[in-house]
Amino acid sequence: MTVRPRNSRREIHLAAHFPGVNSTTVWADPRSRSQIAFSSFEHLARTAERGLFDFFFLAEGLRLREHKGRVHDLDVMGRPESLTVLNALAAVTERIGLAATVNATFNEPYELARRLATLDHLSGGRAAWNVVTSSDAFTGENFRRGGYLDRADRYTRAAEFVDVARELWDSWSPDGLSRPFAHRGQHFDIAGEFTVPRSPQGHPVVIQAGDSGEGREFAARSADVIFTRHGTLEDGRAFYADVKGRLAKYGRSADDLKIMPGVTVVLGDTAAEAQERAAEIRRQQVSPQNAILAVEQVWGTDLSSYDPDGPFPDFDPVPDAALTQGRTRRGDNVATAEKWRALSRQKGLSIRQTVIEASGRQSFIGTPEAVAVELETFVRQDAADGFILVPHLTPGGLDEFVDRVVPLLQERGAFRTEYRGATLRSHLGLAEPGDKG
Repeated sequence: MTVRPRNSRREIHLAAHFPGVNSTTVWADPRSRSQIAFSSFEHLARTAERGLFDFFFLAEGLRLREHKGRVHDLDVMGRPESLTVLNALAAVTERIGLAATVNATFNEPYELARRLATLDHLSGGRAAWNVVTSSDAFTGENFRRGGYLDRADRYTRAAEFVDVARELWDSWSPDGLSRPFAHRGQHFDIAGEFTVPRSPQGHPVVIQAGDSGEGREFAARSADVIFTRHGTLEDGRAFYADVKGRLAKYGRSADDLKIMPGVTVVLGDTAAEAQERAAEIRRQQVSPQNAILAVEQVWGTDLSSYDPDGPFPDFDPVPDAALTQGRTRRGDNVATAEKWRALSRQKGLSIRQTVIEASGRQSFIGTPEAVAVELETFVRQDAADGFILVPHLTPGGLDEFVDRVVPLLQERGAFRTEYRGATLRSHLGLAEPGDKG
């Protein structure tokens, strides 16, 4: 990997994530609007485009999560399908990229490649695909395949899925010549002719979300962007060095993969005001009910009789409990429980206060000037190539950042003052794939 001087100046890449299906969104805020109305998607996408962001990003789940046999309180009922929403947004935006999360476990390459290529044509070369996987039988119950896919196979299928999609996109030459394709592999055996001509940017941009070792390797091999998370500058630098260091084995350079962690921003006219706002947002995000729900997910048992303003259970989590369905398990629940109890004892915190402190979401807190400096520092010191902003309000949660921080980044020479190209690849500084015919 090419090592840049620590203080070299690079432009920051920015993207916007439509909130929801998480614990970031503040549902009860009077400024919060519909999570499913097209006007909400349009407002956030147009705001991001006004801020000259690289792309607008939609998450998606294939089944509503459940907790204690009921739909999870933080899930979104009625959320429209992502690619359909983005095709509609292509008609009301001009330059911003349009990224959809689509599962590589419960879809097929030919059909999805057609849908993505169609979005790329309709948008003039602005399409992106966030590749995710699933190995749980709970999600699989919605599909003929069920939960048969072993967890170990999810990334091998995803990697082959991306390869096949690219083969299909490459089966048309830049001058409009269609060529037959044939793929014989472990997971897919298909042949024929692709029906959609080569798109304006050659291939839609491929995004991968994940921090595991498998996810990092998949991103190094197959992705153009990795959507990740890290809380500190040093953690970011370690992740950045690790992932960028994997690229050479696949014949790729450091600039071929952009690392963009998901972050939140809280602004104030003073540092104290920003901290106060951030604390209030955390109290809204972790209501008494949500605090108990978070602890139940760790302990794997019904804790509805516990007081959120009281102490933690004195027993350990139930191993392999299925209290919550459809939620990605993160780490060792026993270790998490002990960490939370130790924090509670050390600082004299209740259940709710501990969850608020232990699961803090705000990544950058401060005045617009301080946040602009900190964002640039992360990029200059190789902790990220840019950021995917996850606002806590729908749909106006990005407005203040675009109005108050983007101009400061532009003044510092850290962010573009205009779009220099028409495609998402041009925004990201990614080369268009060559003709493989």
